[in-house]
Amino acid sequence: MSAVSTVVVVTWRGRDHITACLDALRAQKSPHRTIIVDNASDDGTAELISAHPGGHEVVRLPRNRGYAGGLAAVLDRVDTPYVAWLNDDAAPHPSWLAELESALEADPAAAAATSSMLLTDGSTQSVGVALTADGHGRDVVLAGREVFGFCGGAALLRTAELKAAGGVPASFFCYYEDTDTAWRLRLAGHRVISVGPARVRHKHGATTRPGSVLFHRWNERNRLLMLLRCAPAGVALTQLARFLVITALLPLRKDVPDAANFRVGLRARVLGEVLLRLPVTLVQRLRIRTRTSRRQVWQDWAGR
Repeated sequence: MSAVSTVVVVTWRGRDHITACLDALRAQKSPHRTIIVDNASDDGTAELISAHPGGHEVVRLPRNRGYAGGLAAVLDRVDTPYVAWLNDDAAPHPSWLAELESALEADPAAAAATSSMLLTDGSTQSVGVALTADGHGRDVVLAGREVFGFCGGAALLRTAELKAAGGVPASFFCYYEDTDTAWRLRLAGHRVISVGPARVRHKHGATTRPGSVLFHRWNERNRLLMLLRCAPAGVALTQLARFLVITALLPLRKDVPDAANFRVGLRARVLGEVLLRLPVTLVQRLRIRTRTSRRQVWQDWAGR
């Protein structure tokens, strides 16, 4: 049986956890092609994945381009109907890929299927992504079949629809590349579904440290860029102005939360990066296909 899916695993300094991921892919019931993108790891990861007997292809990048950049770097190499995104610290159940493939085959209107992401203690991390009233992407742990977006740590997408919607936002580096992609798929008229039986164990935070300065910088910046690219103009401008006002008022507040995303320096850097990218972002906005209006997507999903 020929493969209908290509699984893309992006790694950076993944020596301590990627073996479990590759072992789990080797045990998949559904035949598939695997591409491992090594983001210039310098900890022995390259030697480890080269020696692993998984029958995978390895693309070693000359520098670390992040998760989004790694996915984007090999998208043109994917010639199967489906492409899976999989974190290097995730170990899918043997039926994971088969469940996702079956779900998309049964639902032609769906362009992406998201998995049940389980933490190492067995609790649920995500069964999809919701769109909040202020434009954040939020993991949900209880959902029906349809969700706003998919969790990029373990999902299956239709390759043609992904490419037609503009591919992966490589410049995001890390975080919100999945929610931005879900936005564009929905604007193109597609659905995103949650597939409960497609289970993955996720060693959350093995590569990037949630709560760190970089984590908050990428999250805050990429959320604003995503809204400027995809959301109704009024929503995007309101959230950008809100971010600016909160930043300006922080020095006057006495009850500032002790978190990196409430540090004036970090927020000022985020604003600078967003403004620097604004011309390119607006051009990207104009190129997005919109069979469904931005306003309609926002009304249907924001705050649900």
